[in-house]
Formats: sequence, C-alpha cells, structure tokens
Amino acid sequence: MVFPYPKENRANFIKSFNYFFSGYAMIMAWQNTGDMRPKPKVFNYDRMVFYERSRIMMKKTIAALLCALMLAGLMIPGALAVTVGERRAVIAADLSEEQREQIYKDFGVEPGSVKELTVTNDEERSYLKGLVPDGKIGNVALSCFYIETLKEGSGLSVTTDNINWCTEQMYVNALITAGITDAKVIISAPFDVSGTAALTGAFKAYEDITGEPISEAAKLASTMELVTTGNLAEVVGSVDATKLVTELKKILDQTSGMSDDEVRQQIREIAKKINVSVTDEQVEQLLGLCRSMEKLDVNALKEKLETLVDAVKNMSKADQLFTSIGDGIKSFFTAVGDFLSKLFG
Repeated sequence: MVFPYPKENRANFIKSFNYFFSGYAMIMAWQNTGDMRPKPKVFNYDRMVFYERSRIMMKKTIAALLCALMLAGLMIPGALAVTVGERRAVIAADLSEEQREQIYKDFGVEPGSVKELTVTNDEERSYLKGLVPDGKIGNVALSCFYIETLKEGSGLSVTTDNINWCTEQMYVNALITAGITDAKVIISAPFDVSGTAALTGAFKAYEDITGEPISEAAKLASTMELVTTGNLAEVVGSVDATKLVTELKKILDQTSGMSDDEVRQQIREIAKKINVSVTDEQVEQLLGLCRSMEKLDVNALKEKLETLVDAVKNMSKADQLFTSIGDGIKSFFTAVGDFLSKLFG
C-alpha cells in the first residue's frame, strides 16, 4: 500500500506546469502580434544596423528565456529517480535457521546483504504489557521487520506476510504516529501471528538508521493506536475501525482543550457519523489513545494524516490527471517547434 504525493511535491508539480503554460502563453502572444520590430520611417543605414542587431539580440534572449522555462518545468524535485537509503532487517530472536532463511526470502534480500538487528520477546513485552493480553504477545519473538528508507516525499509502502490481526493500513497509521515515513516496509512471520510485536522491530530499525531515539511518547501512542484499532476491528471490521481512529486523529487539536466527557461525546458522534456502534469500554480505549496522541506534535501529525487521505483520493484520479497532462505537454512542444521554426527560419 503506497501513499505518495505529499504536499511539498504537489506544490512543485503545480509550479512546474505554471512554467509550461507561462511559456506557452508567451509563444501564443508572440505569434499573434506578428512582427513587433520597430520600423523607421526614413531609411538610415546606421539605424538599420542598430535595428538588425537588436532583432538578433531579441531572438537570442527569447530563445534563452524559453529554454530556461522549459528546464524549470522539467526539473521537478523528487519526481525522477527515487533514492534508496538505509536498509535494516530486524529478525525475531526465537526463529530457527530455516525460518530465518524463509523470512529473508519474504524480504526479498540475501542474508548478510543488509544490516541485521535482533528483537527479543522481552523487548516486545516492554511496549505491549498492559495493552495486549499475554496470549497475543506469547513467550517467544516471531514477528520480523524490514525497512528501506526512501527519498523524502516517497510515502510509505507496507506489505505483510503471515500477519492475521494487524492490517497494512493499521501499520501505516501507527508508523506515521511514531514519526516513521518515506519507507518501504515488510512485516513477516514464519506462520500466522497477530503482528502486534512488529512495531518493536520498527522502533529498533529506525533508531539504528537515524542514530536518534524515537520518543517514548511516540512509541506508546503508536503501539496504543495499533492495539486499539485491532481491538475495534475484531468487532466492527478493520475498515471501519481504521476510519474511526483516523477521524479522531483529525480533531486532536480540539480534544486537548476538552474534558474527558466532552471527548467521549466526540467519539460517540464520530462513531454515529460512520455508522459504527461502540461500547463504553471501546470509548474508554479511544479516549486513552486520544490523550496519548495529544502529547505528540499534533499539527505535524495532522499534516501527515491529511497527506495520507489526499494520497488515497489522488490515486483514484491519477489516470485522468496524467492523460490531461500528456495532452497539454504535447500541445506545448508542438507550439515550441512552430515558434522556433518561425524565429530562426
């Protein structure tokens, strides 16, 4: 699941096509005005030479300006090759050698070709204790995590294998809450597991890559989000559960100034709006999640969330958009060819 096109890339994209159409408008204006060279009323050799040199200089200036406009429109930051950055494989400590080899096949990389980290069951429990029943955590570490950092603006791509409780969308939301973006992520296990412990591997990998710790508040909030969404999904389905949590995240800047009762009321209203029934216990879980996420940078979190929502909408319009863009570019370069032919012909 890929979520491309952040706000900064969309702005660059729009600016680039403004360059295209500005150049196009300039060409049309030149063509429609005809020969704009000043014409002396009385023949004068010196003046004629001056006008001829001016005409040549004007040609060079316009040609140079046109090339600059074309280059500015084509050089869209981040729109060309995607830069692959650091890679980490976080392998569960309790796998057999055969299971370990299978996990690397799931990751699509050879053992030894990427830096390997290890995650233990004790580390998993340090984040999940009190949030997930012991039966879901288990006594052994089985969930494995792979990450490739991508160029800023590339978005998150998450795929799973043998994960039967957490969905890809749940992981995307939880990773964004933890501050992990612009990466290719694969989460796998040797057989069906809940996948709740995979976030521990995500924390270890990202901290090793950046050399900076993820805040404990972000770790707790993202873990709570994954668990709370998963619990809701067991009752209302993963789509509605994710939608409910997403809608709640949209009003975090408001809930911080509300009382607990007011937030509870907001949760019930959101649930009613999307036709989901929630119990008092589920409302309390969502309230706890809300209070946990309020400790983060709420504005940054909302911006990432809006990017995610916009990206999903944009994907459905992509074919129509690029068909229109292709037609515009074809018309533009046809006009450029006609213009240069008349200019230097």
